[in-house]
Amino acid sequence: MATARSVAEGGVADRSLALAREVLAIRLADLDATDRSQLGRLILDHLACVYRGASLSWSLAMAEWARRYDGAGRAIVIGTPMRCAPPIAALVNATAAHGLELDDTHDESVSHPGAVVIGAALAVAVDRGRGGDALLPAIVAGYEVIGRIGAATGAGSMIEEGFHPTALFGSFGAAAAAAHLMGLDAETLNRAFGLALSMAGGSMQFAEDSVATSVKRLHGGYSAHHGVLAAELAAAGLAGPAMAFDGRYGLCQLYGVKPDLARLGRRAGAPREIHRISFKPYPCCRLFHSTIDALEEATDGFALDRTRIRRIRVGGPTIMATQHMQRRPRSVMAAQYSLPHALAASLIYGPRAVEGYAEGAMSNPEIHRLADRIEAETDAEMESAFPAHFGSTVTLELEGDAPRKVAVLDSLGTPARPMTLEALIGKFDQLIAPTGLGLRGASLATVIDELAGATSLEPLLAPLRVAPNPT
Repeated sequence: MATARSVAEGGVADRSLALAREVLAIRLADLDATDRSQLGRLILDHLACVYRGASLSWSLAMAEWARRYDGAGRAIVIGTPMRCAPPIAALVNATAAHGLELDDTHDESVSHPGAVVIGAALAVAVDRGRGGDALLPAIVAGYEVIGRIGAATGAGSMIEEGFHPTALFGSFGAAAAAAHLMGLDAETLNRAFGLALSMAGGSMQFAEDSVATSVKRLHGGYSAHHGVLAAELAAAGLAGPAMAFDGRYGLCQLYGVKPDLARLGRRAGAPREIHRISFKPYPCCRLFHSTIDALEEATDGFALDRTRIRRIRVGGPTIMATQHMQRRPRSVMAAQYSLPHALAASLIYGPRAVEGYAEGAMSNPEIHRLADRIEAETDAEMESAFPAHFGSTVTLELEGDAPRKVAVLDSLGTPARPMTLEALIGKFDQLIAPTGLGLRGASLATVIDELAGATSLEPLLAPLRVAPNPT
């Protein structure tokens, strides 16, 4: 926790209000072709994650719970024929989107903004009959808020303290997106930030449990729900405190170790936060993606005879060794958060295979054999680069051969090594195929490409109201 004095020294009155004013002023005309292209990729990726996520057991349970609210609003619950009030739809959809560990990430805030912001924005936009011209700048606003407050708070140190950034920052981004679509003024959004401050939270205890881990999925849903609710309550006249981010007991003060309040403002020449997003090709913790890339290189594209592997030594940020070394996970979430399991699954099933984290994989003796040969330690250079870069090193020790060492600073999918639209369409098709939905990624990408001129979002979401096959 920072000292009250360190926060007060910023010298600017209510930076939270200034941020609210800035993001609410964003309009479609302010977004250039590069911005719109990136938004299209973010929406396509989100819809792939949310629809496949809706086929999973925890999402099906959420949808069943939500049936009691069917008809209470116009917001669409994806994968069902239901329409609910925006906070409920946002809760269910964002939980589904966060259900596969494949939703986008913002590295510096160590969070998953897409599940939260796009989930909230779609719920509010559909409920209020808004079109693409309103949706796109609202999404930008939400990403800006999450990215800025994550940087200002110092998200990299928060995980080690036991806080989950998506749950901590997400509600503020969702509130900004919702307020933008609702036409609220900056003072009202600032009050919504104050309301969200008392809703924000999220413990990393799920990373210590090998079984009861569904709550991690809910961190995306909680944040989307809380943000929409905060905006609605503020619009109804309920007031949260000002200076939610920069006040004496604001977000930065409560959770930051060395908060940097200047990061709440946009830096000169800096890109929008939507351009600082990493897409995820592999269905596991983002922290492992550089490790998987390094392992792929060290094993000649995973073609190496794995019976020759004596040991795999991984160097990375400290939290890799302190929070991600469960060797016998017993839930999908725990497997996705286990470095030994993720690397073993990549060697056996391939790095993109969702089935590498299923129950059968968790009981696979070959997974166990390889997992027991994986070690992790802090790498000083990678620790220093984190969270701007999620880098790691892999040293592969082999029978009858010299060790092979590979370092990867930026993994596939990061802004430094972006996934192309074609790759994201391929990801969509891979994820959707088992659900039985006939929709192809290229077709949906065409609809998304025309969103700026769309007066309704119904054509975008109508194909996704069909129930998916459970997976």
